[in-house]
Amino acid sequence: MHDFLYGIFPYIAITVMIMGSVARYERDPFTWKSSSSQLLRRRQFVLGSVLFHLGVLMILAGHLVGLLTPIAVFDALGVGHGAKQVLAVAAGGIAGVMALAGGIILLHRRLTDPRVRAHSTLADTGILVLLMVQLCLGLGTIVLSLGHLDGEEMVKFMNWAQGIVYFRAGAAAHIADVHWLFKAHILLGLVIFLLFPFTRLVHMLSAPVRYLWRPGYQIVRSRRGAKPARTGLKPLPRRAAE
Repeated sequence: MHDFLYGIFPYIAITVMIMGSVARYERDPFTWKSSSSQLLRRRQFVLGSVLFHLGVLMILAGHLVGLLTPIAVFDALGVGHGAKQVLAVAAGGIAGVMALAGGIILLHRRLTDPRVRAHSTLADTGILVLLMVQLCLGLGTIVLSLGHLDGEEMVKFMNWAQGIVYFRAGAAAHIADVHWLFKAHILLGLVIFLLFPFTRLVHMLSAPVRYLWRPGYQIVRSRRGAKPARTGLKPLPRRAAE
């Protein structure tokens, strides 16, 4: 079962995430959105959303760089395994607390406000609860990591992650003897990958990066004979408007 959960299930979860996301984008493009409820209790939403998203982005970046960078690269840079683990504990702890605080605010808002709750689906609330559990597990692993800062545990997880990504045989064996809390954290992360295309998490793949190079103006057309909207822009000529 260990070999299945940590050697085979990762490929199932990643395949479903990729293929499910492509299928949803092609078949139901109008459902590809975050379904934001920011117009309701906006102040609480902004605070929770900023903390949550900033923390999650830091965590994702840390996991990608920390787990998938070849060990030889850290050795060449003179970064020891112990120093890398201390950095991961410090940065991960700060980001995890930020994300957890923001998530709690968002979850409280979603569960206690009748209007937000009516706007939510079971998938919206369920995935947020799973993310909160995952953050708690992640913070729990930090507590365990403080007991051994030699970096040996970190190397095991790097070998496992790189074994999965680079299709190396026996990847699951690298984490066979780690604490169950680490295994639970990894397994729940894979479950979230599996559920990714069926929830609002798909909006992570639609970051509005095009706004970085879009024109600095906006064309506003008004009805013929109506007063142009006060946008600070000059109204279009009648022929252009037609």
